[in-house]
Amino acid sequence: MDEERALYIVRAGEAGAIERVLRDYSDKHRATFKFESTDEDKRKKLCEGIFKVLVKDIPTTCQVSCLEVLRILSRDKKVLVPVTTKENMQILLRLAKLNESDDSLEKVSEFPVIVESLKCLCNIVFNSQMAQQLSLELNLAAKLCNLLRKCKDRKFINDIKCFDLRLLFLLSLLHTDIRSQLRYELQGLPLLTQILESAFSIKWTDEYESAIDHNGPPLSPQETDCAIEALKALFNVTVDSWKVHKESDSHQFRVMAAVLRHCLLIVGPTEDKTEELHSNAVNLLSNVPVSCLDVLICPLTHEETAQEATTLDELPSDKTDEKETVLKKNTMVYNGMNMEAIHVLLNFMEKRIDKGSSYREGLTPVLSLLTECSRAHRNIRKFLKDQVLPPLRDVTNRPEVGSTVRNKLVRLMTHVDLGVKQIAAEFLFVLCKERVDSLLKYTGYGNAAGLLAARGLLAGGRGDNWYSEDEDTDTEEYKNAKPKEELLKPMGLKPDGTITPLEEALNQYSVIEETSSDTD
Repeated sequence: MDEERALYIVRAGEAGAIERVLRDYSDKHRATFKFESTDEDKRKKLCEGIFKVLVKDIPTTCQVSCLEVLRILSRDKKVLVPVTTKENMQILLRLAKLNESDDSLEKVSEFPVIVESLKCLCNIVFNSQMAQQLSLELNLAAKLCNLLRKCKDRKFINDIKCFDLRLLFLLSLLHTDIRSQLRYELQGLPLLTQILESAFSIKWTDEYESAIDHNGPPLSPQETDCAIEALKALFNVTVDSWKVHKESDSHQFRVMAAVLRHCLLIVGPTEDKTEELHSNAVNLLSNVPVSCLDVLICPLTHEETAQEATTLDELPSDKTDEKETVLKKNTMVYNGMNMEAIHVLLNFMEKRIDKGSSYREGLTPVLSLLTECSRAHRNIRKFLKDQVLPPLRDVTNRPEVGSTVRNKLVRLMTHVDLGVKQIAAEFLFVLCKERVDSLLKYTGYGNAAGLLAARGLLAGGRGDNWYSEDEDTDTEEYKNAKPKEELLKPMGLKPDGTITPLEEALNQYSVIEETSSDTD
């Protein structure tokens, strides 16, 4: 009945009546995502009628009402089939100011029309394969980049940027060819990085360092949403960017990594939004060539060095807040380097572990990132080793028992998900410089057996990568308990079926193999 009445007015009514009936329809069906199949034909005709109205000279308010209803109807894939034509797509492109002839965005009154048109295009492109093909034919990605350049430095049009970026993300998700076009032809990497810079209001203090105001206000909801859409689009653009061949590429990735460092050190309007923002930053950092991740840490400024020199003893006993601040800052400094971003990543990882679910999607990206950072950058590895595997003092409880980060990661080493337990074990192995004896010290043999078996290291040794030598960090507690560890040895089966230490069992099998090879 709603569609029938709306269709009648759309076909025969004047602009005011059309606006009223469509506004009523929109209010009633704003939260509708599933539609009755019996009214499918009426919805198709209503879509066709709305497109015919949109080509007419009607008031802006009527255009918005038409587009709101079209956005609702475009949630139904079956309705889109007959109305997804090149002509209708061009109508929406014109209303979204995506035609090259539109030089500026001066009329504020047109902004709601632009936003609603972009929303409609997002739904239609996502739900219609025909629309996806037409997007390629109409060179929609280039038009979206052009619109972004018009509004990248204008904060009062965040909604336009947000849905432009969302549509760009969808296109690059659905078409691999568009990823390449965005990366090279349209210069999407610097463009989208600049969008992030604008959203974060970044002020550069050095080539790859930005000023961080820890006491500043959180990002607004609009800025946060805009940044999240830009991060998602950048992920698609850089998804195949592990290898850097040109110096210009290296510079662009370093700038982007520096922007992402800034992103990790700021917060959104709510805790959930902050987590979503940081989650997308982690995903994007995973695409950055590991050689460019050195910008995640930076030397302390003169001011920070002076603050680090302030000891807790120098502060009066009543200065509790100041003492907490100094203590917090000291835990994020290592070897004269600011480790705030790495500390945020570590906390993010621990929160994802504590959630206890969706480890593969939520935890493995940050674990992989920290593993690669630790393998490639010595200062990051040593800082994380101090935080995750501090000198061992509790030698009475099993490694998986407790609430420390080490305990939580050791528990993951026997997780049912193969990918999760592999990356958790790999992370700890890298922190131990791929030395078997060091790994066993912190995790125990049973927890590490899977990794060692996969690496062929059950009998001891170390991995293939080279790491610098560190001084011995064994505590007195561990030195006293170490001799008792001999009670736990890797075991194997002898040829006669009895259990013996693994090394002896392997030797016996070697002897049998040599004897067998000498006989006819």
